[in-house]
Amino acid sequence: MSKGFQGQMSDKFRSAVFIILSGGFQDAYTYCCRGGVFANAQTGNIVLMSAALFRGEWGTVTKYLVPVLSFLLGIAVAELVHVHYRKQEKIHWRQIVLIEEIALLFIVGFIPEYLDPLANALVSFVCALQVQTFHKIHGQPYASTMCIGNMRSGMESLCAYLRNHDRETLIKSLTYFGVIGVFAAGAGIGSVLSTMIGHAIIWVCCGLLSVSFFLMFIHEKQEKLQ
Repeated sequence: MSKGFQGQMSDKFRSAVFIILSGGFQDAYTYCCRGGVFANAQTGNIVLMSAALFRGEWGTVTKYLVPVLSFLLGIAVAELVHVHYRKQEKIHWRQIVLIEEIALLFIVGFIPEYLDPLANALVSFVCALQVQTFHKIHGQPYASTMCIGNMRSGMESLCAYLRNHDRETLIKSLTYFGVIGVFAAGAGIGSVLSTMIGHAIIWVCCGLLSVSFFLMFIHEKQEKLQ
């Protein structure tokens, strides 16, 4: 497999935009439409779970524990896919992960309200697949499903630019803040649409991830022509 093909999966901002939008959308969806649980922000789930644990509210503990465990499982599955399919010639292993994400989110749209814990578990699983699989833009590490690391890296790069006035450092900083802005847009849109339409609105994420899936083929073709 060509080096360009491997690099384009994580480095092209055009593909990443749709993945990041989906990340913000998923978090808003589970919070607004599936019982106030975070799909991506496992720190928040752990805080709420711990508070419930110390109050002896065992049902609430389970509510927040399930997405945390699902997230951990998703990380493991993403690594397994990487190990088993990284030498695949016809399709990149990251595209295989995207197919899994799209299929699972499509199923989530059919899950009724009384099975919200299952829906939250699946979305958290998908978020873990995403954060483990797509973590670089322009060669720089980033997170497509959360903001704190991007905030730190963006501000660190901005401070470095103010010291050395290096253009590349400024671009790096703006890239991180751009990622945060795209994530926030996805979360805002997801919040409004989830409240208006309901459970099936998660299918918007299927569309966003499908765009990234096909853009990867375009990027591969462009790399081979260069």
